[in-house]
Amino acid sequence: MGSGALIPAWTELAGAALGLLNIVLLVRRSVWNFPAAMAMVSLIGVTLFQARLYAETGLQVFFFVVNAWGWYLWIAARGANAGAAGNPDDRKVPVGWMTDRARFVWAAITAALSLSLGWLLHRFTNAALPFADSAIAGASVTAQILLSLRRIENWVLWIAIDVLAVMLYINRGLYFLAALYVVLGVMSVLGLREWRKVATR
Repeated sequence: MGSGALIPAWTELAGAALGLLNIVLLVRRSVWNFPAAMAMVSLIGVTLFQARLYAETGLQVFFFVVNAWGWYLWIAARGANAGAAGNPDDRKVPVGWMTDRARFVWAAITAALSLSLGWLLHRFTNAALPFADSAIAGASVTAQILLSLRRIENWVLWIAIDVLAVMLYINRGLYFLAALYVVLGVMSVLGLREWRKVATR
């Protein structure tokens, strides 16, 4: 606990600011959330590595790649939705729900990934709180993929992740990130509400 003195505060603060911008753009279903997210995860990755949260550090690399993929998918989806009148730059991507079978499969994948990663970190590294760190990482992988696929359930996962992350970051003395995730939790509730309004099956 209290590792904050070793961490370059500017990366934590700048990453938190970009995280706020990212979530606002996500709630609005704007494709510009992706470049904001790619800059955010780069800065947060540095912060988490120095806090010895290795699962979440690796997660930031995954996020960078999957955000690039999501950016491509969202641009393609917005183009396919071009029938709406108005300025093409104002088009929003369509969103929808998962099937019950898909929910079960993704829940099983998330549990297996989280437990496996937690065991590996516990056994082979000096990671702080390896199972809590890995639970957040595993759920975040699933949530980010579902976000890229424009599935509304991603917001439910992000809400749970935000609650766990706040507790973890406070434990590690990462107060800017803890504050960011409090705000992200509130914004995730708003995102869930807004996406439900425009949902398609």
